Amino acid sequence: MEHAELQSEALRRQGCEVKTIMGNDPPGQFTRVLHPRHGRHGNPPPDVIPIGRSVIVPANGTLPNIILSPRSIFRIRDALEREQFDVLHLHEPMTPTPCIASLAFYDGPTVATWHASGELSWMKIAKPVWGFLADRIDRRIAVSEMAMTSAQRWLPGDYEIIPNGVLIPEAADPAGRENRLVFAGRHEARKGLHVLLHAWPEIRRRTGASLRVIGADPLRVRLLMTRLRLPDDGVEVLGFLDQDRFTEELLSAKALVAPSLGGESFGMVLTRAFACATPVVASDISGYRDVMTPETAVAFPAGDEAALVDAIEALLADEPRREQMGAAARALAQDRYSWDSIARRLVGIYDGVISGLAA
Repeated sequence: MEHAELQSEALRRQGCEVKTIMGNDPPGQFTRVLHPRHGRHGNPPPDVIPIGRSVIVPANGTLPNIILSPRSIFRIRDALEREQFDVLHLHEPMTPTPCIASLAFYDGPTVATWHASGELSWMKIAKPVWGFLADRIDRRIAVSEMAMTSAQRWLPGDYEIIPNGVLIPEAADPAGRENRLVFAGRHEARKGLHVLLHAWPEIRRRTGASLRVIGADPLRVRLLMTRLRLPDDGVEVLGFLDQDRFTEELLSAKALVAPSLGGESFGMVLTRAFACATPVVASDISGYRDVMTPETAVAFPAGDEAALVDAIEALLADEPRREQMGAAARALAQDRYSWDSIARRLVGIYDGVISGLAA
């Protein structure tokens, strides 16, 4: 939801009128049961066209929200007929039901962005059943090299790489930070939280830093620490935070730690930290490698707890270097990942497909 809102706002600043067709989980007990940890309890903004509830479907090592209601197909058809869009931009275009139904019903200019990476094993079903609809896409975008490689494995063709945009606070000072680290991510094995927690006692001993865990369910994190027989000294588990609170945490921390083990198509959490002038200590994996630079981040071999400890200790021990990295990270985010910059590129693509089909 946040990604769609930020992209829509940026496109409006470029003079576009934007409507977003997406699922909506209205406030109530049923939503709290289906989405207890994600804060999906508010009414949609006025520019959103809701088409039905979402459900959690395990895929690619994570738990995305997918709309599977048959009613959503008819709501999509009605919305497309009513709105008469000049161009349609689909995200994960082979995903039911919004994207597949839109490709089936819409006969105008179409742009699509692929976000996921990995084997995409669900495409074994999708390609033979509705994969032919990909031929209706006029321009293909991938958010990273890894996402492009994953998409081309199933749907060969020409893709343009345009990264995800990031929310950039008006001000961010890398100096004067609290001696604190941030981990941000769901409690999934591929996010590597267990690697960080295993290394934490030694990190705490060497640096005196504290750690805040954001996004992961607090109860599950506590159970994990108990199972691993790890002390919680210096660890605070905050759970899900709204975007303003998350930004505040990044603006006050000395570094973000991202110990993911793989399966990342794009380092979104890394660019969020960069925008807040917060340097990163992250696994040297595909997806993250596309985002990190030596001036903004410290890489370590994925799963190597000793290397993680050394990387964090070295970063926190050299405050001038850490501040320089934070400033460089902020500059990189403003130049490469600001939504206004990305929106300008998207508008150019929209204009191209519209004029191309009109010629």
